[in-house]
Amino acid sequence: MAELTNGNRNGGSKQRRSSRNRPMPKVDLTAMVDLAFLLITFFMLTTSLQTPNSLDVAMPDKTGPLSAPILLSEERTLNLLLGANNELTYYQGASDSPKSNPQKVSYDKLGLGQLLLKMREQVRQATNGDDLIVLIKPSEYAITRNLVDALDAVQHASIKRFMIAKLDAEEQRMVR
Repeated sequence: MAELTNGNRNGGSKQRRSSRNRPMPKVDLTAMVDLAFLLITFFMLTTSLQTPNSLDVAMPDKTGPLSAPILLSEERTLNLLLGANNELTYYQGASDSPKSNPQKVSYDKLGLGQLLLKMREQVRQATNGDDLIVLIKPSEYAITRNLVDALDAVQHASIKRFMIAKLDAEEQRMVR
């Protein structure tokens, strides 16, 4: 692996050792380069890359015929109205006769996250174990980040039934 080469000339016996005549060390780095590439290859192949997290949302088929509207139980329905300036208004029931007064809440865990957990338990107790249905209704002034935050909060609260819907005239008045 390593060898010392000496450029001695076959001269006389009185030859001086000068800096030119000293043996020069020569190291063969082939084995170390091979090992480095083997290690790089090993770590590249065994490392798992970060996979993006995504939420699957089932969207209706636009090519098929329209079906009749689905009637939802007002006791099980929570409406989230996404407005401008990061405002979130919620109420329970239908827009023409809400079961609770529209109130505002923040998007963080202590706001929307806690509301969803509390409402999920209230609906289960009131309806003998039925699930909460969340209707997420973004206004035209809502930003995409608000919709993503609302979907994340619904997913973290383990709510299986949710949908994205349009605001009606009464709900648009509530958002303003």
